[in-house]
Parts: sequence; structure tokens; C-alpha cells
Amino acid sequence: MLIRPGQAGDLEQINDVYNHYVRETAITFDIELITMAERTEWFGHYDVVGRHRLLVAVSNDRVLGYATSSPWHPRRAYETSIETSIYLASDATGRDIGSALYSRLFSELDGQDLHCAYGGVTMPNPASIALHERFGFERVAYFTEQGRKFGCYWDVALYEKPLG
Repeated sequence: MLIRPGQAGDLEQINDVYNHYVRETAITFDIELITMAERTEWFGHYDVVGRHRLLVAVSNDRVLGYATSSPWHPRRAYETSIETSIYLASDATGRDIGSALYSRLFSELDGQDLHCAYGGVTMPNPASIALHERFGFERVAYFTEQGRKFGCYWDVALYEKPLG
């Protein structure tokens, strides 16, 4: 497995990975599938260097998963805070790919002008909680019935990790 910066040629596979979670789970609160035009616009927010990264885990030209660091909030005072996300292909879970992606992501972010990372976790999600806690995130908030998907209301826990 190779972990590298995401490229435009990865977008279709990245979109397939993500849209699985849109269709099948409450892990993301997106309800409609993301189009390739939307994914292409999304890709424009990431750099090979800097605070906002997109990394992919690839094996035999197949994207097994990806991790991102994105702006936490658009207001400039938040620029040293990021939101991190990981999505894995449905058949790639339980193989430490998420840990490898986060390890590389935080390694690459080391030395950037960053103060905190945040991750939102739709509950319940013991695997995501374990991953975030393994990387030093602590739960700082719990929102009850924050989003509705598949006719159910879902809670969201917010995790925070100091950086820098």
C-alpha cells in the first residue's frame, strides 16, 4: 500500500468511496450522492503542502481510502484550526489503513501553523472513536439528535486534538 497526495485522477474512486457512505450509512450527513462536478470543486480546496491536505491510500491503482485536513470554519481567525476526515472503501476497513492515513497526515502537518484539529463522529461509531483517541483526540462535545438521515435522528460527538 502506498500513501500519497491525492490527484485529479483519483477523484472518481474517492467519490465512489464517499458515496457508499452517503447511500448506506449515517456516517456522513450528506443525503444526495456527490456528483463528479462537486467532487472536482472539492478537490480544488487541497494543496500538496500547507494546512489543507488530501492523502490517498492506494494498492494496485485502487484507492482504498483517503484522509483530509480541511478548514474548520471560513472566518480567518479559525485558520489555525482544521477538520480531519477519513473514509475507507467498505472492504478496506479493519486493516489499519485509517491509522496509516492519519499517521501520515499528522506527520505532514507537523510544522504547519496549526493549533487544533477537530473530528466529528456520528454516533455510534466505535471504530472511529478508537481511531481518533489513538491519535490523541479527546471528546469535547456531544450533540444529541443533530442530524436526520434514513428517518432517524443521529447524535454527533466532537473530538479535538492539539497540534503544533
